[in-house]
Amino acid sequence: QVQLVESGGGLVQAGGSLRLSCAASGRTFYNYAMGWFRQAPGKDREFVAAISWTSGSTYSADYVKGRFTISRDNTKNTVYLQMNTLKPEDTAVYHCAAARYGSGWPLPSMPTLYNYWGQGTQVTVSS
Repeated sequence: QVQLVESGGGLVQAGGSLRLSCAASGRTFYNYAMGWFRQAPGKDREFVAAISWTSGSTYSADYVKGRFTISRDNTKNTVYLQMNTLKPEDTAVYHCAAARYGSGWPLPSMPTLYNYWGQGTQVTVSS
């Protein structure tokens, strides 16, 4: 049974940093891409960043480039999202997800392309 468990959320002041973790278990994720999405109250779930589990190639939404970095540790089956220079508009529940992925494919940014989801972790940025 696939499990994705997020951690690392919390309350932080604007300009601060947080590192989210997503521990993956239940299968081999060799042919998967891992993504981070977020959902604020009353808004649709939106793409943040994705990474190829195999190659480590990444893709990020324009609004987080230069502030957020996605990475993975294959030995720990864990994906990270380092978030710097946080803004109040970054406040949301952040979800980790896994998508079947083939070598050379573009990294997926649509939520419907992801097969497995974690429960999410709350990030609140105060002004």
